[in-house]
Amino acid sequence: MPESEAPVSPTDPPVLGANPFVGLTAGQTARSLEAVLRRAASQPRAALSGAAGAAAQLVEVARGHSDVAPERGDRRFADPVWTRSPVWHRVMQTYLVGRRAVLGLADEADLDPKSRARATFALSLLTEAASPTNTLLGNPVAMAKAWQTRGQSLAAGARHLWHDVRTNGAMPSMVDTRPFEVGGNIAVTPGQVVHRTDVFELIQYAPSTGEVYERPLVMIPPQINKYYITDLAPGRSLVEYAVAAGVPYFAVSWRNATPAQRDWNLDTYVAACKEATEVACAITGIETANVLGICAGGVTTGCLLGHLAASGNQIVNSVTFMVAGLDTSEPSTVSELASRRAVEAARNRSRRAGVLEGHDLGRVFAWLRPNDLVWNYWVSNYLLGENPPAFDILYWNADTTRLPAGLHSDFLDIFVDNALAVPGKLEVLGTPIDLSAVTCDAYAVGGLTDHIIPWTSAYRTTELLGGRSEFVLASSGHIQAILSPPGSAKASYWTAPSRRGRTRPATASEWRERAVQSEGSWWDHWLAWLGRRSGAKRPAPAALGDEARPPLESAPGRYVHLR
Repeated sequence: MPESEAPVSPTDPPVLGANPFVGLTAGQTARSLEAVLRRAASQPRAALSGAAGAAAQLVEVARGHSDVAPERGDRRFADPVWTRSPVWHRVMQTYLVGRRAVLGLADEADLDPKSRARATFALSLLTEAASPTNTLLGNPVAMAKAWQTRGQSLAAGARHLWHDVRTNGAMPSMVDTRPFEVGGNIAVTPGQVVHRTDVFELIQYAPSTGEVYERPLVMIPPQINKYYITDLAPGRSLVEYAVAAGVPYFAVSWRNATPAQRDWNLDTYVAACKEATEVACAITGIETANVLGICAGGVTTGCLLGHLAASGNQIVNSVTFMVAGLDTSEPSTVSELASRRAVEAARNRSRRAGVLEGHDLGRVFAWLRPNDLVWNYWVSNYLLGENPPAFDILYWNADTTRLPAGLHSDFLDIFVDNALAVPGKLEVLGTPIDLSAVTCDAYAVGGLTDHIIPWTSAYRTTELLGGRSEFVLASSGHIQAILSPPGSAKASYWTAPSRRGRTRPATASEWRERAVQSEGSWWDHWLAWLGRRSGAKRPAPAALGDEARPPLESAPGRYVHLR
């Protein structure tokens, strides 16, 4: 598991990434709450002991002798008023004592680990909703602002609330989308769509150097998010940075599925990845390509590599996995809460609808971290009357797509069966998948505080593959591990030197013991690794595409705009 969970910032949104795509319904949450309350009622001695302890702490709070304090990273009580004012300090401590007592019910009940995790989640929804900071009269900062603005902050908050009720499913907006335009001020690295099918567009980016490497890089993005996480604002774009290093960069842009594409499955997307790689090779006039798989796109990439290995196709020269979990056995926030019943319910919902809606899943993930991803914006938007932040990452995160039911079902099977970690368990395009047969060089990136793909799970990718692998650990969460341009404040990463006769440590814990921290971005480390696998330098092409595949339209293309 990650060593710690960093406080959420505008650059650490509730991304969907390579999660198992399992929703948690209100009914499932209610059943978990019912289970822990029933256990508490059947074990009154433990419940009474907890209540007595809480009562004693409340006496100390009233006397002003309590040392109860918020947990590290709890930003709800960051304002000095909560410690400066004796009254508000007692209000805060009273809430914290009650919160801990309620959450303690799950620990005191005799439950198995998964049931305890679900019960804790259900109880946390109640305790976080009950925070005094979520109400006007319980939030001294909001009351002070209302007084200072003569009620204008509350009027603005009412407008924001009405807007979110009408347009955002009554969830607080996390981003002000107005300043952003795809192809206008984000996703603006020059390029052309050089190939289009019903499933994807392939974008070739224009070189910005006189010479480029001969071997192309083909980026495979997640299917539940748009591809341009690698091409945000200039100066923060991985595409821009890689192109400036002479990398011939191609990017897959998935079509946004509708119920009409409900039958698109893993075979559909792996075949598309293979086709994109073949087209990139044909355009650059070389037999092999380097491939980059991100989040759930990394799962698809792993399936592609397994299929190519089984069929004897050596079109992929090297592979990079960014925050991709091919082994699903490592516990994570979602896997601890997901049951087989929840998995089948999720499968049935998408089968009926034809698609899994990204917006719906995004709301589920927001409630997994309610303080940071729901109530934080509730207070900011409604009680303080502030506009949501305008950040390009949050805009991208809100620009979700739909997952076809066929692919959703296949992803669920991989998650439940840990199919990529078991040779022959999964079959793709008529071939059994055995990742140990994949012998191309691999580079894997994990995020130290990633709650979607724990870094130990990302490391397991290097153990599953049969070739030489290098692992890099970024000092951030799921998305910031990808978006780490040089010059990022406080950015660092870890690498572990190889020992004679071994290309990598056997386990994640051994790797961590040997890892050495470096300041700055891992991008340059990766580009140096990639450059050694990209062939010789040659003059940059004067035009994009080729005679058989002339440019169709400028990047970012048509599919990225489909709603």
